[in-house]
Amino acid sequence: MPYVDRQNRICGFLDIEEHENSGKFLRRYFILDTSQNSLLWYMDNPQNLPAGSPSVGCLKLTYISKVSDATKLRPKAEFCFVINAGMRKYYLQANDQQDLVEWVNVLNKATKITVPKPSDQLCPADNVNNQLEYSGSKKQISYKTEIVGGVPIITPTQQDISESANTGDRSNLKRTQSQLTPPYRLSDGGIIKAGYCVKQGAVMKTWKRRFFILDENTIGYFKSDMVWIQSTFYHGN
Repeated sequence: MPYVDRQNRICGFLDIEEHENSGKFLRRYFILDTSQNSLLWYMDNPQNLPAGSPSVGCLKLTYISKVSDATKLRPKAEFCFVINAGMRKYYLQANDQQDLVEWVNVLNKATKITVPKPSDQLCPADNVNNQLEYSGSKKQISYKTEIVGGVPIITPTQQDISESANTGDRSNLKRTQSQLTPPYRLSDGGIIKAGYCVKQGAVMKTWKRRFFILDENTIGYFKSDMVWIQSTFYHGN
């Protein structure tokens, strides 16, 4: 059964299919460390290993979209559950049914997506107006709304952008590179902000965690930051 150690981490032994679709499960010691935002696994309990022994596997909690019972998907693997993380699925075996349920619950709780309440959401138009405040007064602007990939994009009209640039207001929309968390880097297009948000599907009204990129002209999203890094690398950006 998973237990809590002295550092308030969820720990315990599980069997993991380290090579996807191999069908071969290996015994590993797992640590769910929310302070490091990671699920780590070791060859054995670190207390039984030489000091400083590294983990043999690590999965960032932000990559995990869902954890569920997989006994029907893998009938030959008893007490099996699956972790959906980006483009990969990790299959693990618990010690018994109660162990399976507890691991699924603690992992889902650690990766739970908090959906914002309607009353807590600020209208994008208000964000634009607030950012264009100048000399203590709010500048009234017009804006346009476009639907791109099922996501509403609200931007100032070209005339207002030009006026803001001439008066120096547009400088208030800039973000410094130091505000961008590593390993994300400013591209030639000028990334304003990058990070994880939750979005509601256009057809299936479910909420999912996605990695968003906001630059001066567009906003886009990917399944994870690793998918974005791979796509920018392969496209030479």
